[in-house]
Amino acid sequence: MGLRAEKRKSMFGRMLLIRRFEEEVKKLYQEGRIVGAIHLYIGQEAVAVGVSSGLKKRDYVFSTHRGHGHAIAKGCDIKRMMAELMGRDTGLSRGHGGSMHLYDPARGLMGGNGIVGGGIPLALGAAFSAQYRGTDQIAVTFFSDGAANQGVFAESLNLAALFHLPVIFVCENNQYAATTPVRRSFAKMAIAQRAESYGVPAETVDGNDVEAVHDAALKAIRRARRGEGPSLIDCETYRLEPHCGIIPDQRERGEREAWRAKDPLSRYKEKLLAERILTPSKIEKMEKDIARELAKAVKFAEISPWPDPEAALHKECLV
Repeated sequence: MGLRAEKRKSMFGRMLLIRRFEEEVKKLYQEGRIVGAIHLYIGQEAVAVGVSSGLKKRDYVFSTHRGHGHAIAKGCDIKRMMAELMGRDTGLSRGHGGSMHLYDPARGLMGGNGIVGGGIPLALGAAFSAQYRGTDQIAVTFFSDGAANQGVFAESLNLAALFHLPVIFVCENNQYAATTPVRRSFAKMAIAQRAESYGVPAETVDGNDVEAVHDAALKAIRRARRGEGPSLIDCETYRLEPHCGIIPDQRERGEREAWRAKDPLSRYKEKLLAERILTPSKIEKMEKDIARELAKAVKFAEISPWPDPEAALHKECLV
C-alpha cells in the first residue's frame, strides 16, 4: 500500500521520538533520577508506530510493562510521561504508577500492565463495550511472545472469535520472555497458527519494517470496524536493551549485533533518505526539536511536586 510522504515522515518522527525518549530515560535511570523498574522499548519502535498510526484517538490501546513506546505512539504528552517516571503528581498516573502503569484514557491509552498477558482480556472488555454501544471503536492489545504462552491468550482468542469482537491482538515477538529465548519456551513457533485455529485471521510480518506493520494493521482495523471480528498480527522484532534496568544482559555474543543491522529506525531513515522523502538537514532539525522537547519534559518533571500518599485513596486515582 502506498503511503503519502507526510505520513511516512510523521511515522519516522514518531519512531525517532520514542528512541530518543528511551535513551533519555536510560540515562536518567543510570543517574538515579528515575527509580523503580524500567523496561525500555528500544528496537521495537516500528510496531507501536506502525499500528497506532492507523488508529483513531478514541480507539483503545492496552499496553504492557514495556509501554513507553505505545504511549508516545498513541499521542501521550511526554512531559506528563516523564513526570510519571519520576514519580511526580503531574504524571499520567499522578506519580503512583511509574513506568509500567502509564494511563491516559483521553488518548485511548488504557494502561500498562505489570502482569504478563494481563492486558489481553482487558482489551476484550473494551471491545465488547464498543460493540454493545454500537460505536466504531476498536481495541488493540499489545503483548509479547512470552504472553502468548499464557492460558489467557487462548481463552481470549476463543471469546473474541465467538462474539466477533472488534479487537486486534498484536504480538511483539521480540524473541525473549524476560531472559528466556523463544527456542526454549515454544514447542512450535507458530503464534499466527494459534490464532487461526480459533478462526481468527492472522498475519506474520517483519516487525522492524514500520510500513509492513502499518499495512497489516490497517487491514485488521478495517476488518474490525466493519464488524467482521478480531485479527492477530505477529510482529517479529527484537529488543536491543536488557529485559529491565536491573537485570544484566545474558544473550549470546553477536546476537544483538546481528539484530542491530535490522534496526527499524536506521532502516527507515535510510529508506526515506534514498527516496528523498527526507533530507539530512530535515532529520537534523527533527533531532534538535526532539532534544528541546525532552529537555522541557525533564525540567517539567523535576519541578513538579511529589504526590501526597493520601491521594492514592482519592476517587480520581481509583478510576
